Amino acid sequence: MPELPDVVVYLDALEPRVVGQVLERVRVLSPFVLRSVEPPIEDASGRRVTGLRRMGKRLVVALEGDRFLVIHLMIAGRLRWRPPGAKPPGRMGLAALDFANGTLILTEAGSKRRASIHLIHGESGLAPFERGGLEPMGSSLEDFRLRLVSENHTLKRALTDPRLFSGIGNAYSDEILHRARLSPLALSQKLDHEAITRLHVATGQVLQEWTERLRAEAGEKFPENVTAFREGMAVHGRYRQPCPVCGTPVQRIRYADNETNYCPTCQTGGRLLADRGLSRLLREDWPRSLDELEERLTR
Repeated sequence: MPELPDVVVYLDALEPRVVGQVLERVRVLSPFVLRSVEPPIEDASGRRVTGLRRMGKRLVVALEGDRFLVIHLMIAGRLRWRPPGAKPPGRMGLAALDFANGTLILTEAGSKRRASIHLIHGESGLAPFERGGLEPMGSSLEDFRLRLVSENHTLKRALTDPRLFSGIGNAYSDEILHRARLSPLALSQKLDHEAITRLHVATGQVLQEWTERLRAEAGEKFPENVTAFREGMAVHGRYRQPCPVCGTPVQRIRYADNETNYCPTCQTGGRLLADRGLSRLLREDWPRSLDELEERLTR
C-alpha cells in the first residue's frame, strides 16, 4: 500500500502537471471504483484543479466550485501519467482523469477491487475521511508520546492505526521499529521514556529519509515503481535475508495478507516471535530462539 512517502512523492509529481489545469473529464472504467453518487462524477468535468493535499494515505484533488476528488489507492492501486487521451490498461484500469496536457490513470493489480474515488462537495464533506491521526513528521516528542500511549496496543498496531498516526502502513512501520530497536509486539503503554524517544526519532528519520530517496529516484519523471518492497529497506520484505546492522536473518510474523518483518537480535533480544500460522501447527515445537531455529533448519 502506498504510504506517506509514496503519497507525498505522487503529489510532488502531480503538482506541476495538474494544478491550474482543467479536468476535462473523468472516465470511470470499473463500476467498483466510484464510491459516491452525489454530486455525480460528471460534475467534476470542466473544473480547474486548484490544489492538492494528502489526507492520511489518501490523495485529495481540489477543484473549482468547492469540489474534491478523494483517491484512496489501498493495497494495489497505483497512479500512471500518460499522454492525453491515453487508453488505460486492460483489466487493471479503473479510472482516467483527462487533462489537455496528459491523462492520470488509476490502476489496480489483482482481482480485488479496493481502490476508490469519491467526489465530494464542500470541505465539510471531507470530514469522514479525516481519521484524526497525528502527522508524524515534525511532531513534538510530547505530542507523539501522548498519542502513542493513549491506547495500549502493540507498537505495530499503534503505528499503523490511522486514528493515532497518519500515513504509516505495514512497510514503513517495520522500518521504523527496526531503526528504533523495538519489538513490533511491545505494548505502547509499557515503554519507558528512552524507548519512546527512540521511536519518535526513528519515525521522523525513516519517513523523511524515504521521502527524499523516492523524490531523488523519481526526479522530474512521474513515479512509476511505487512498491512496498524496496531495495535498501532494512527488514521489510527481507525474510531470511541478513539484517544490515547485525547480519541476523530477518524473521516474520504472518497474518491475513500481510506480514511483519523484524530482526531478532536488534529488536527482540534474540527471541523469535510466534508466527500465528506456524505456531498453531507446531505448538510446543515452535523454536523460541535463533539457536533453536538454526538447529531445526540444519537437521
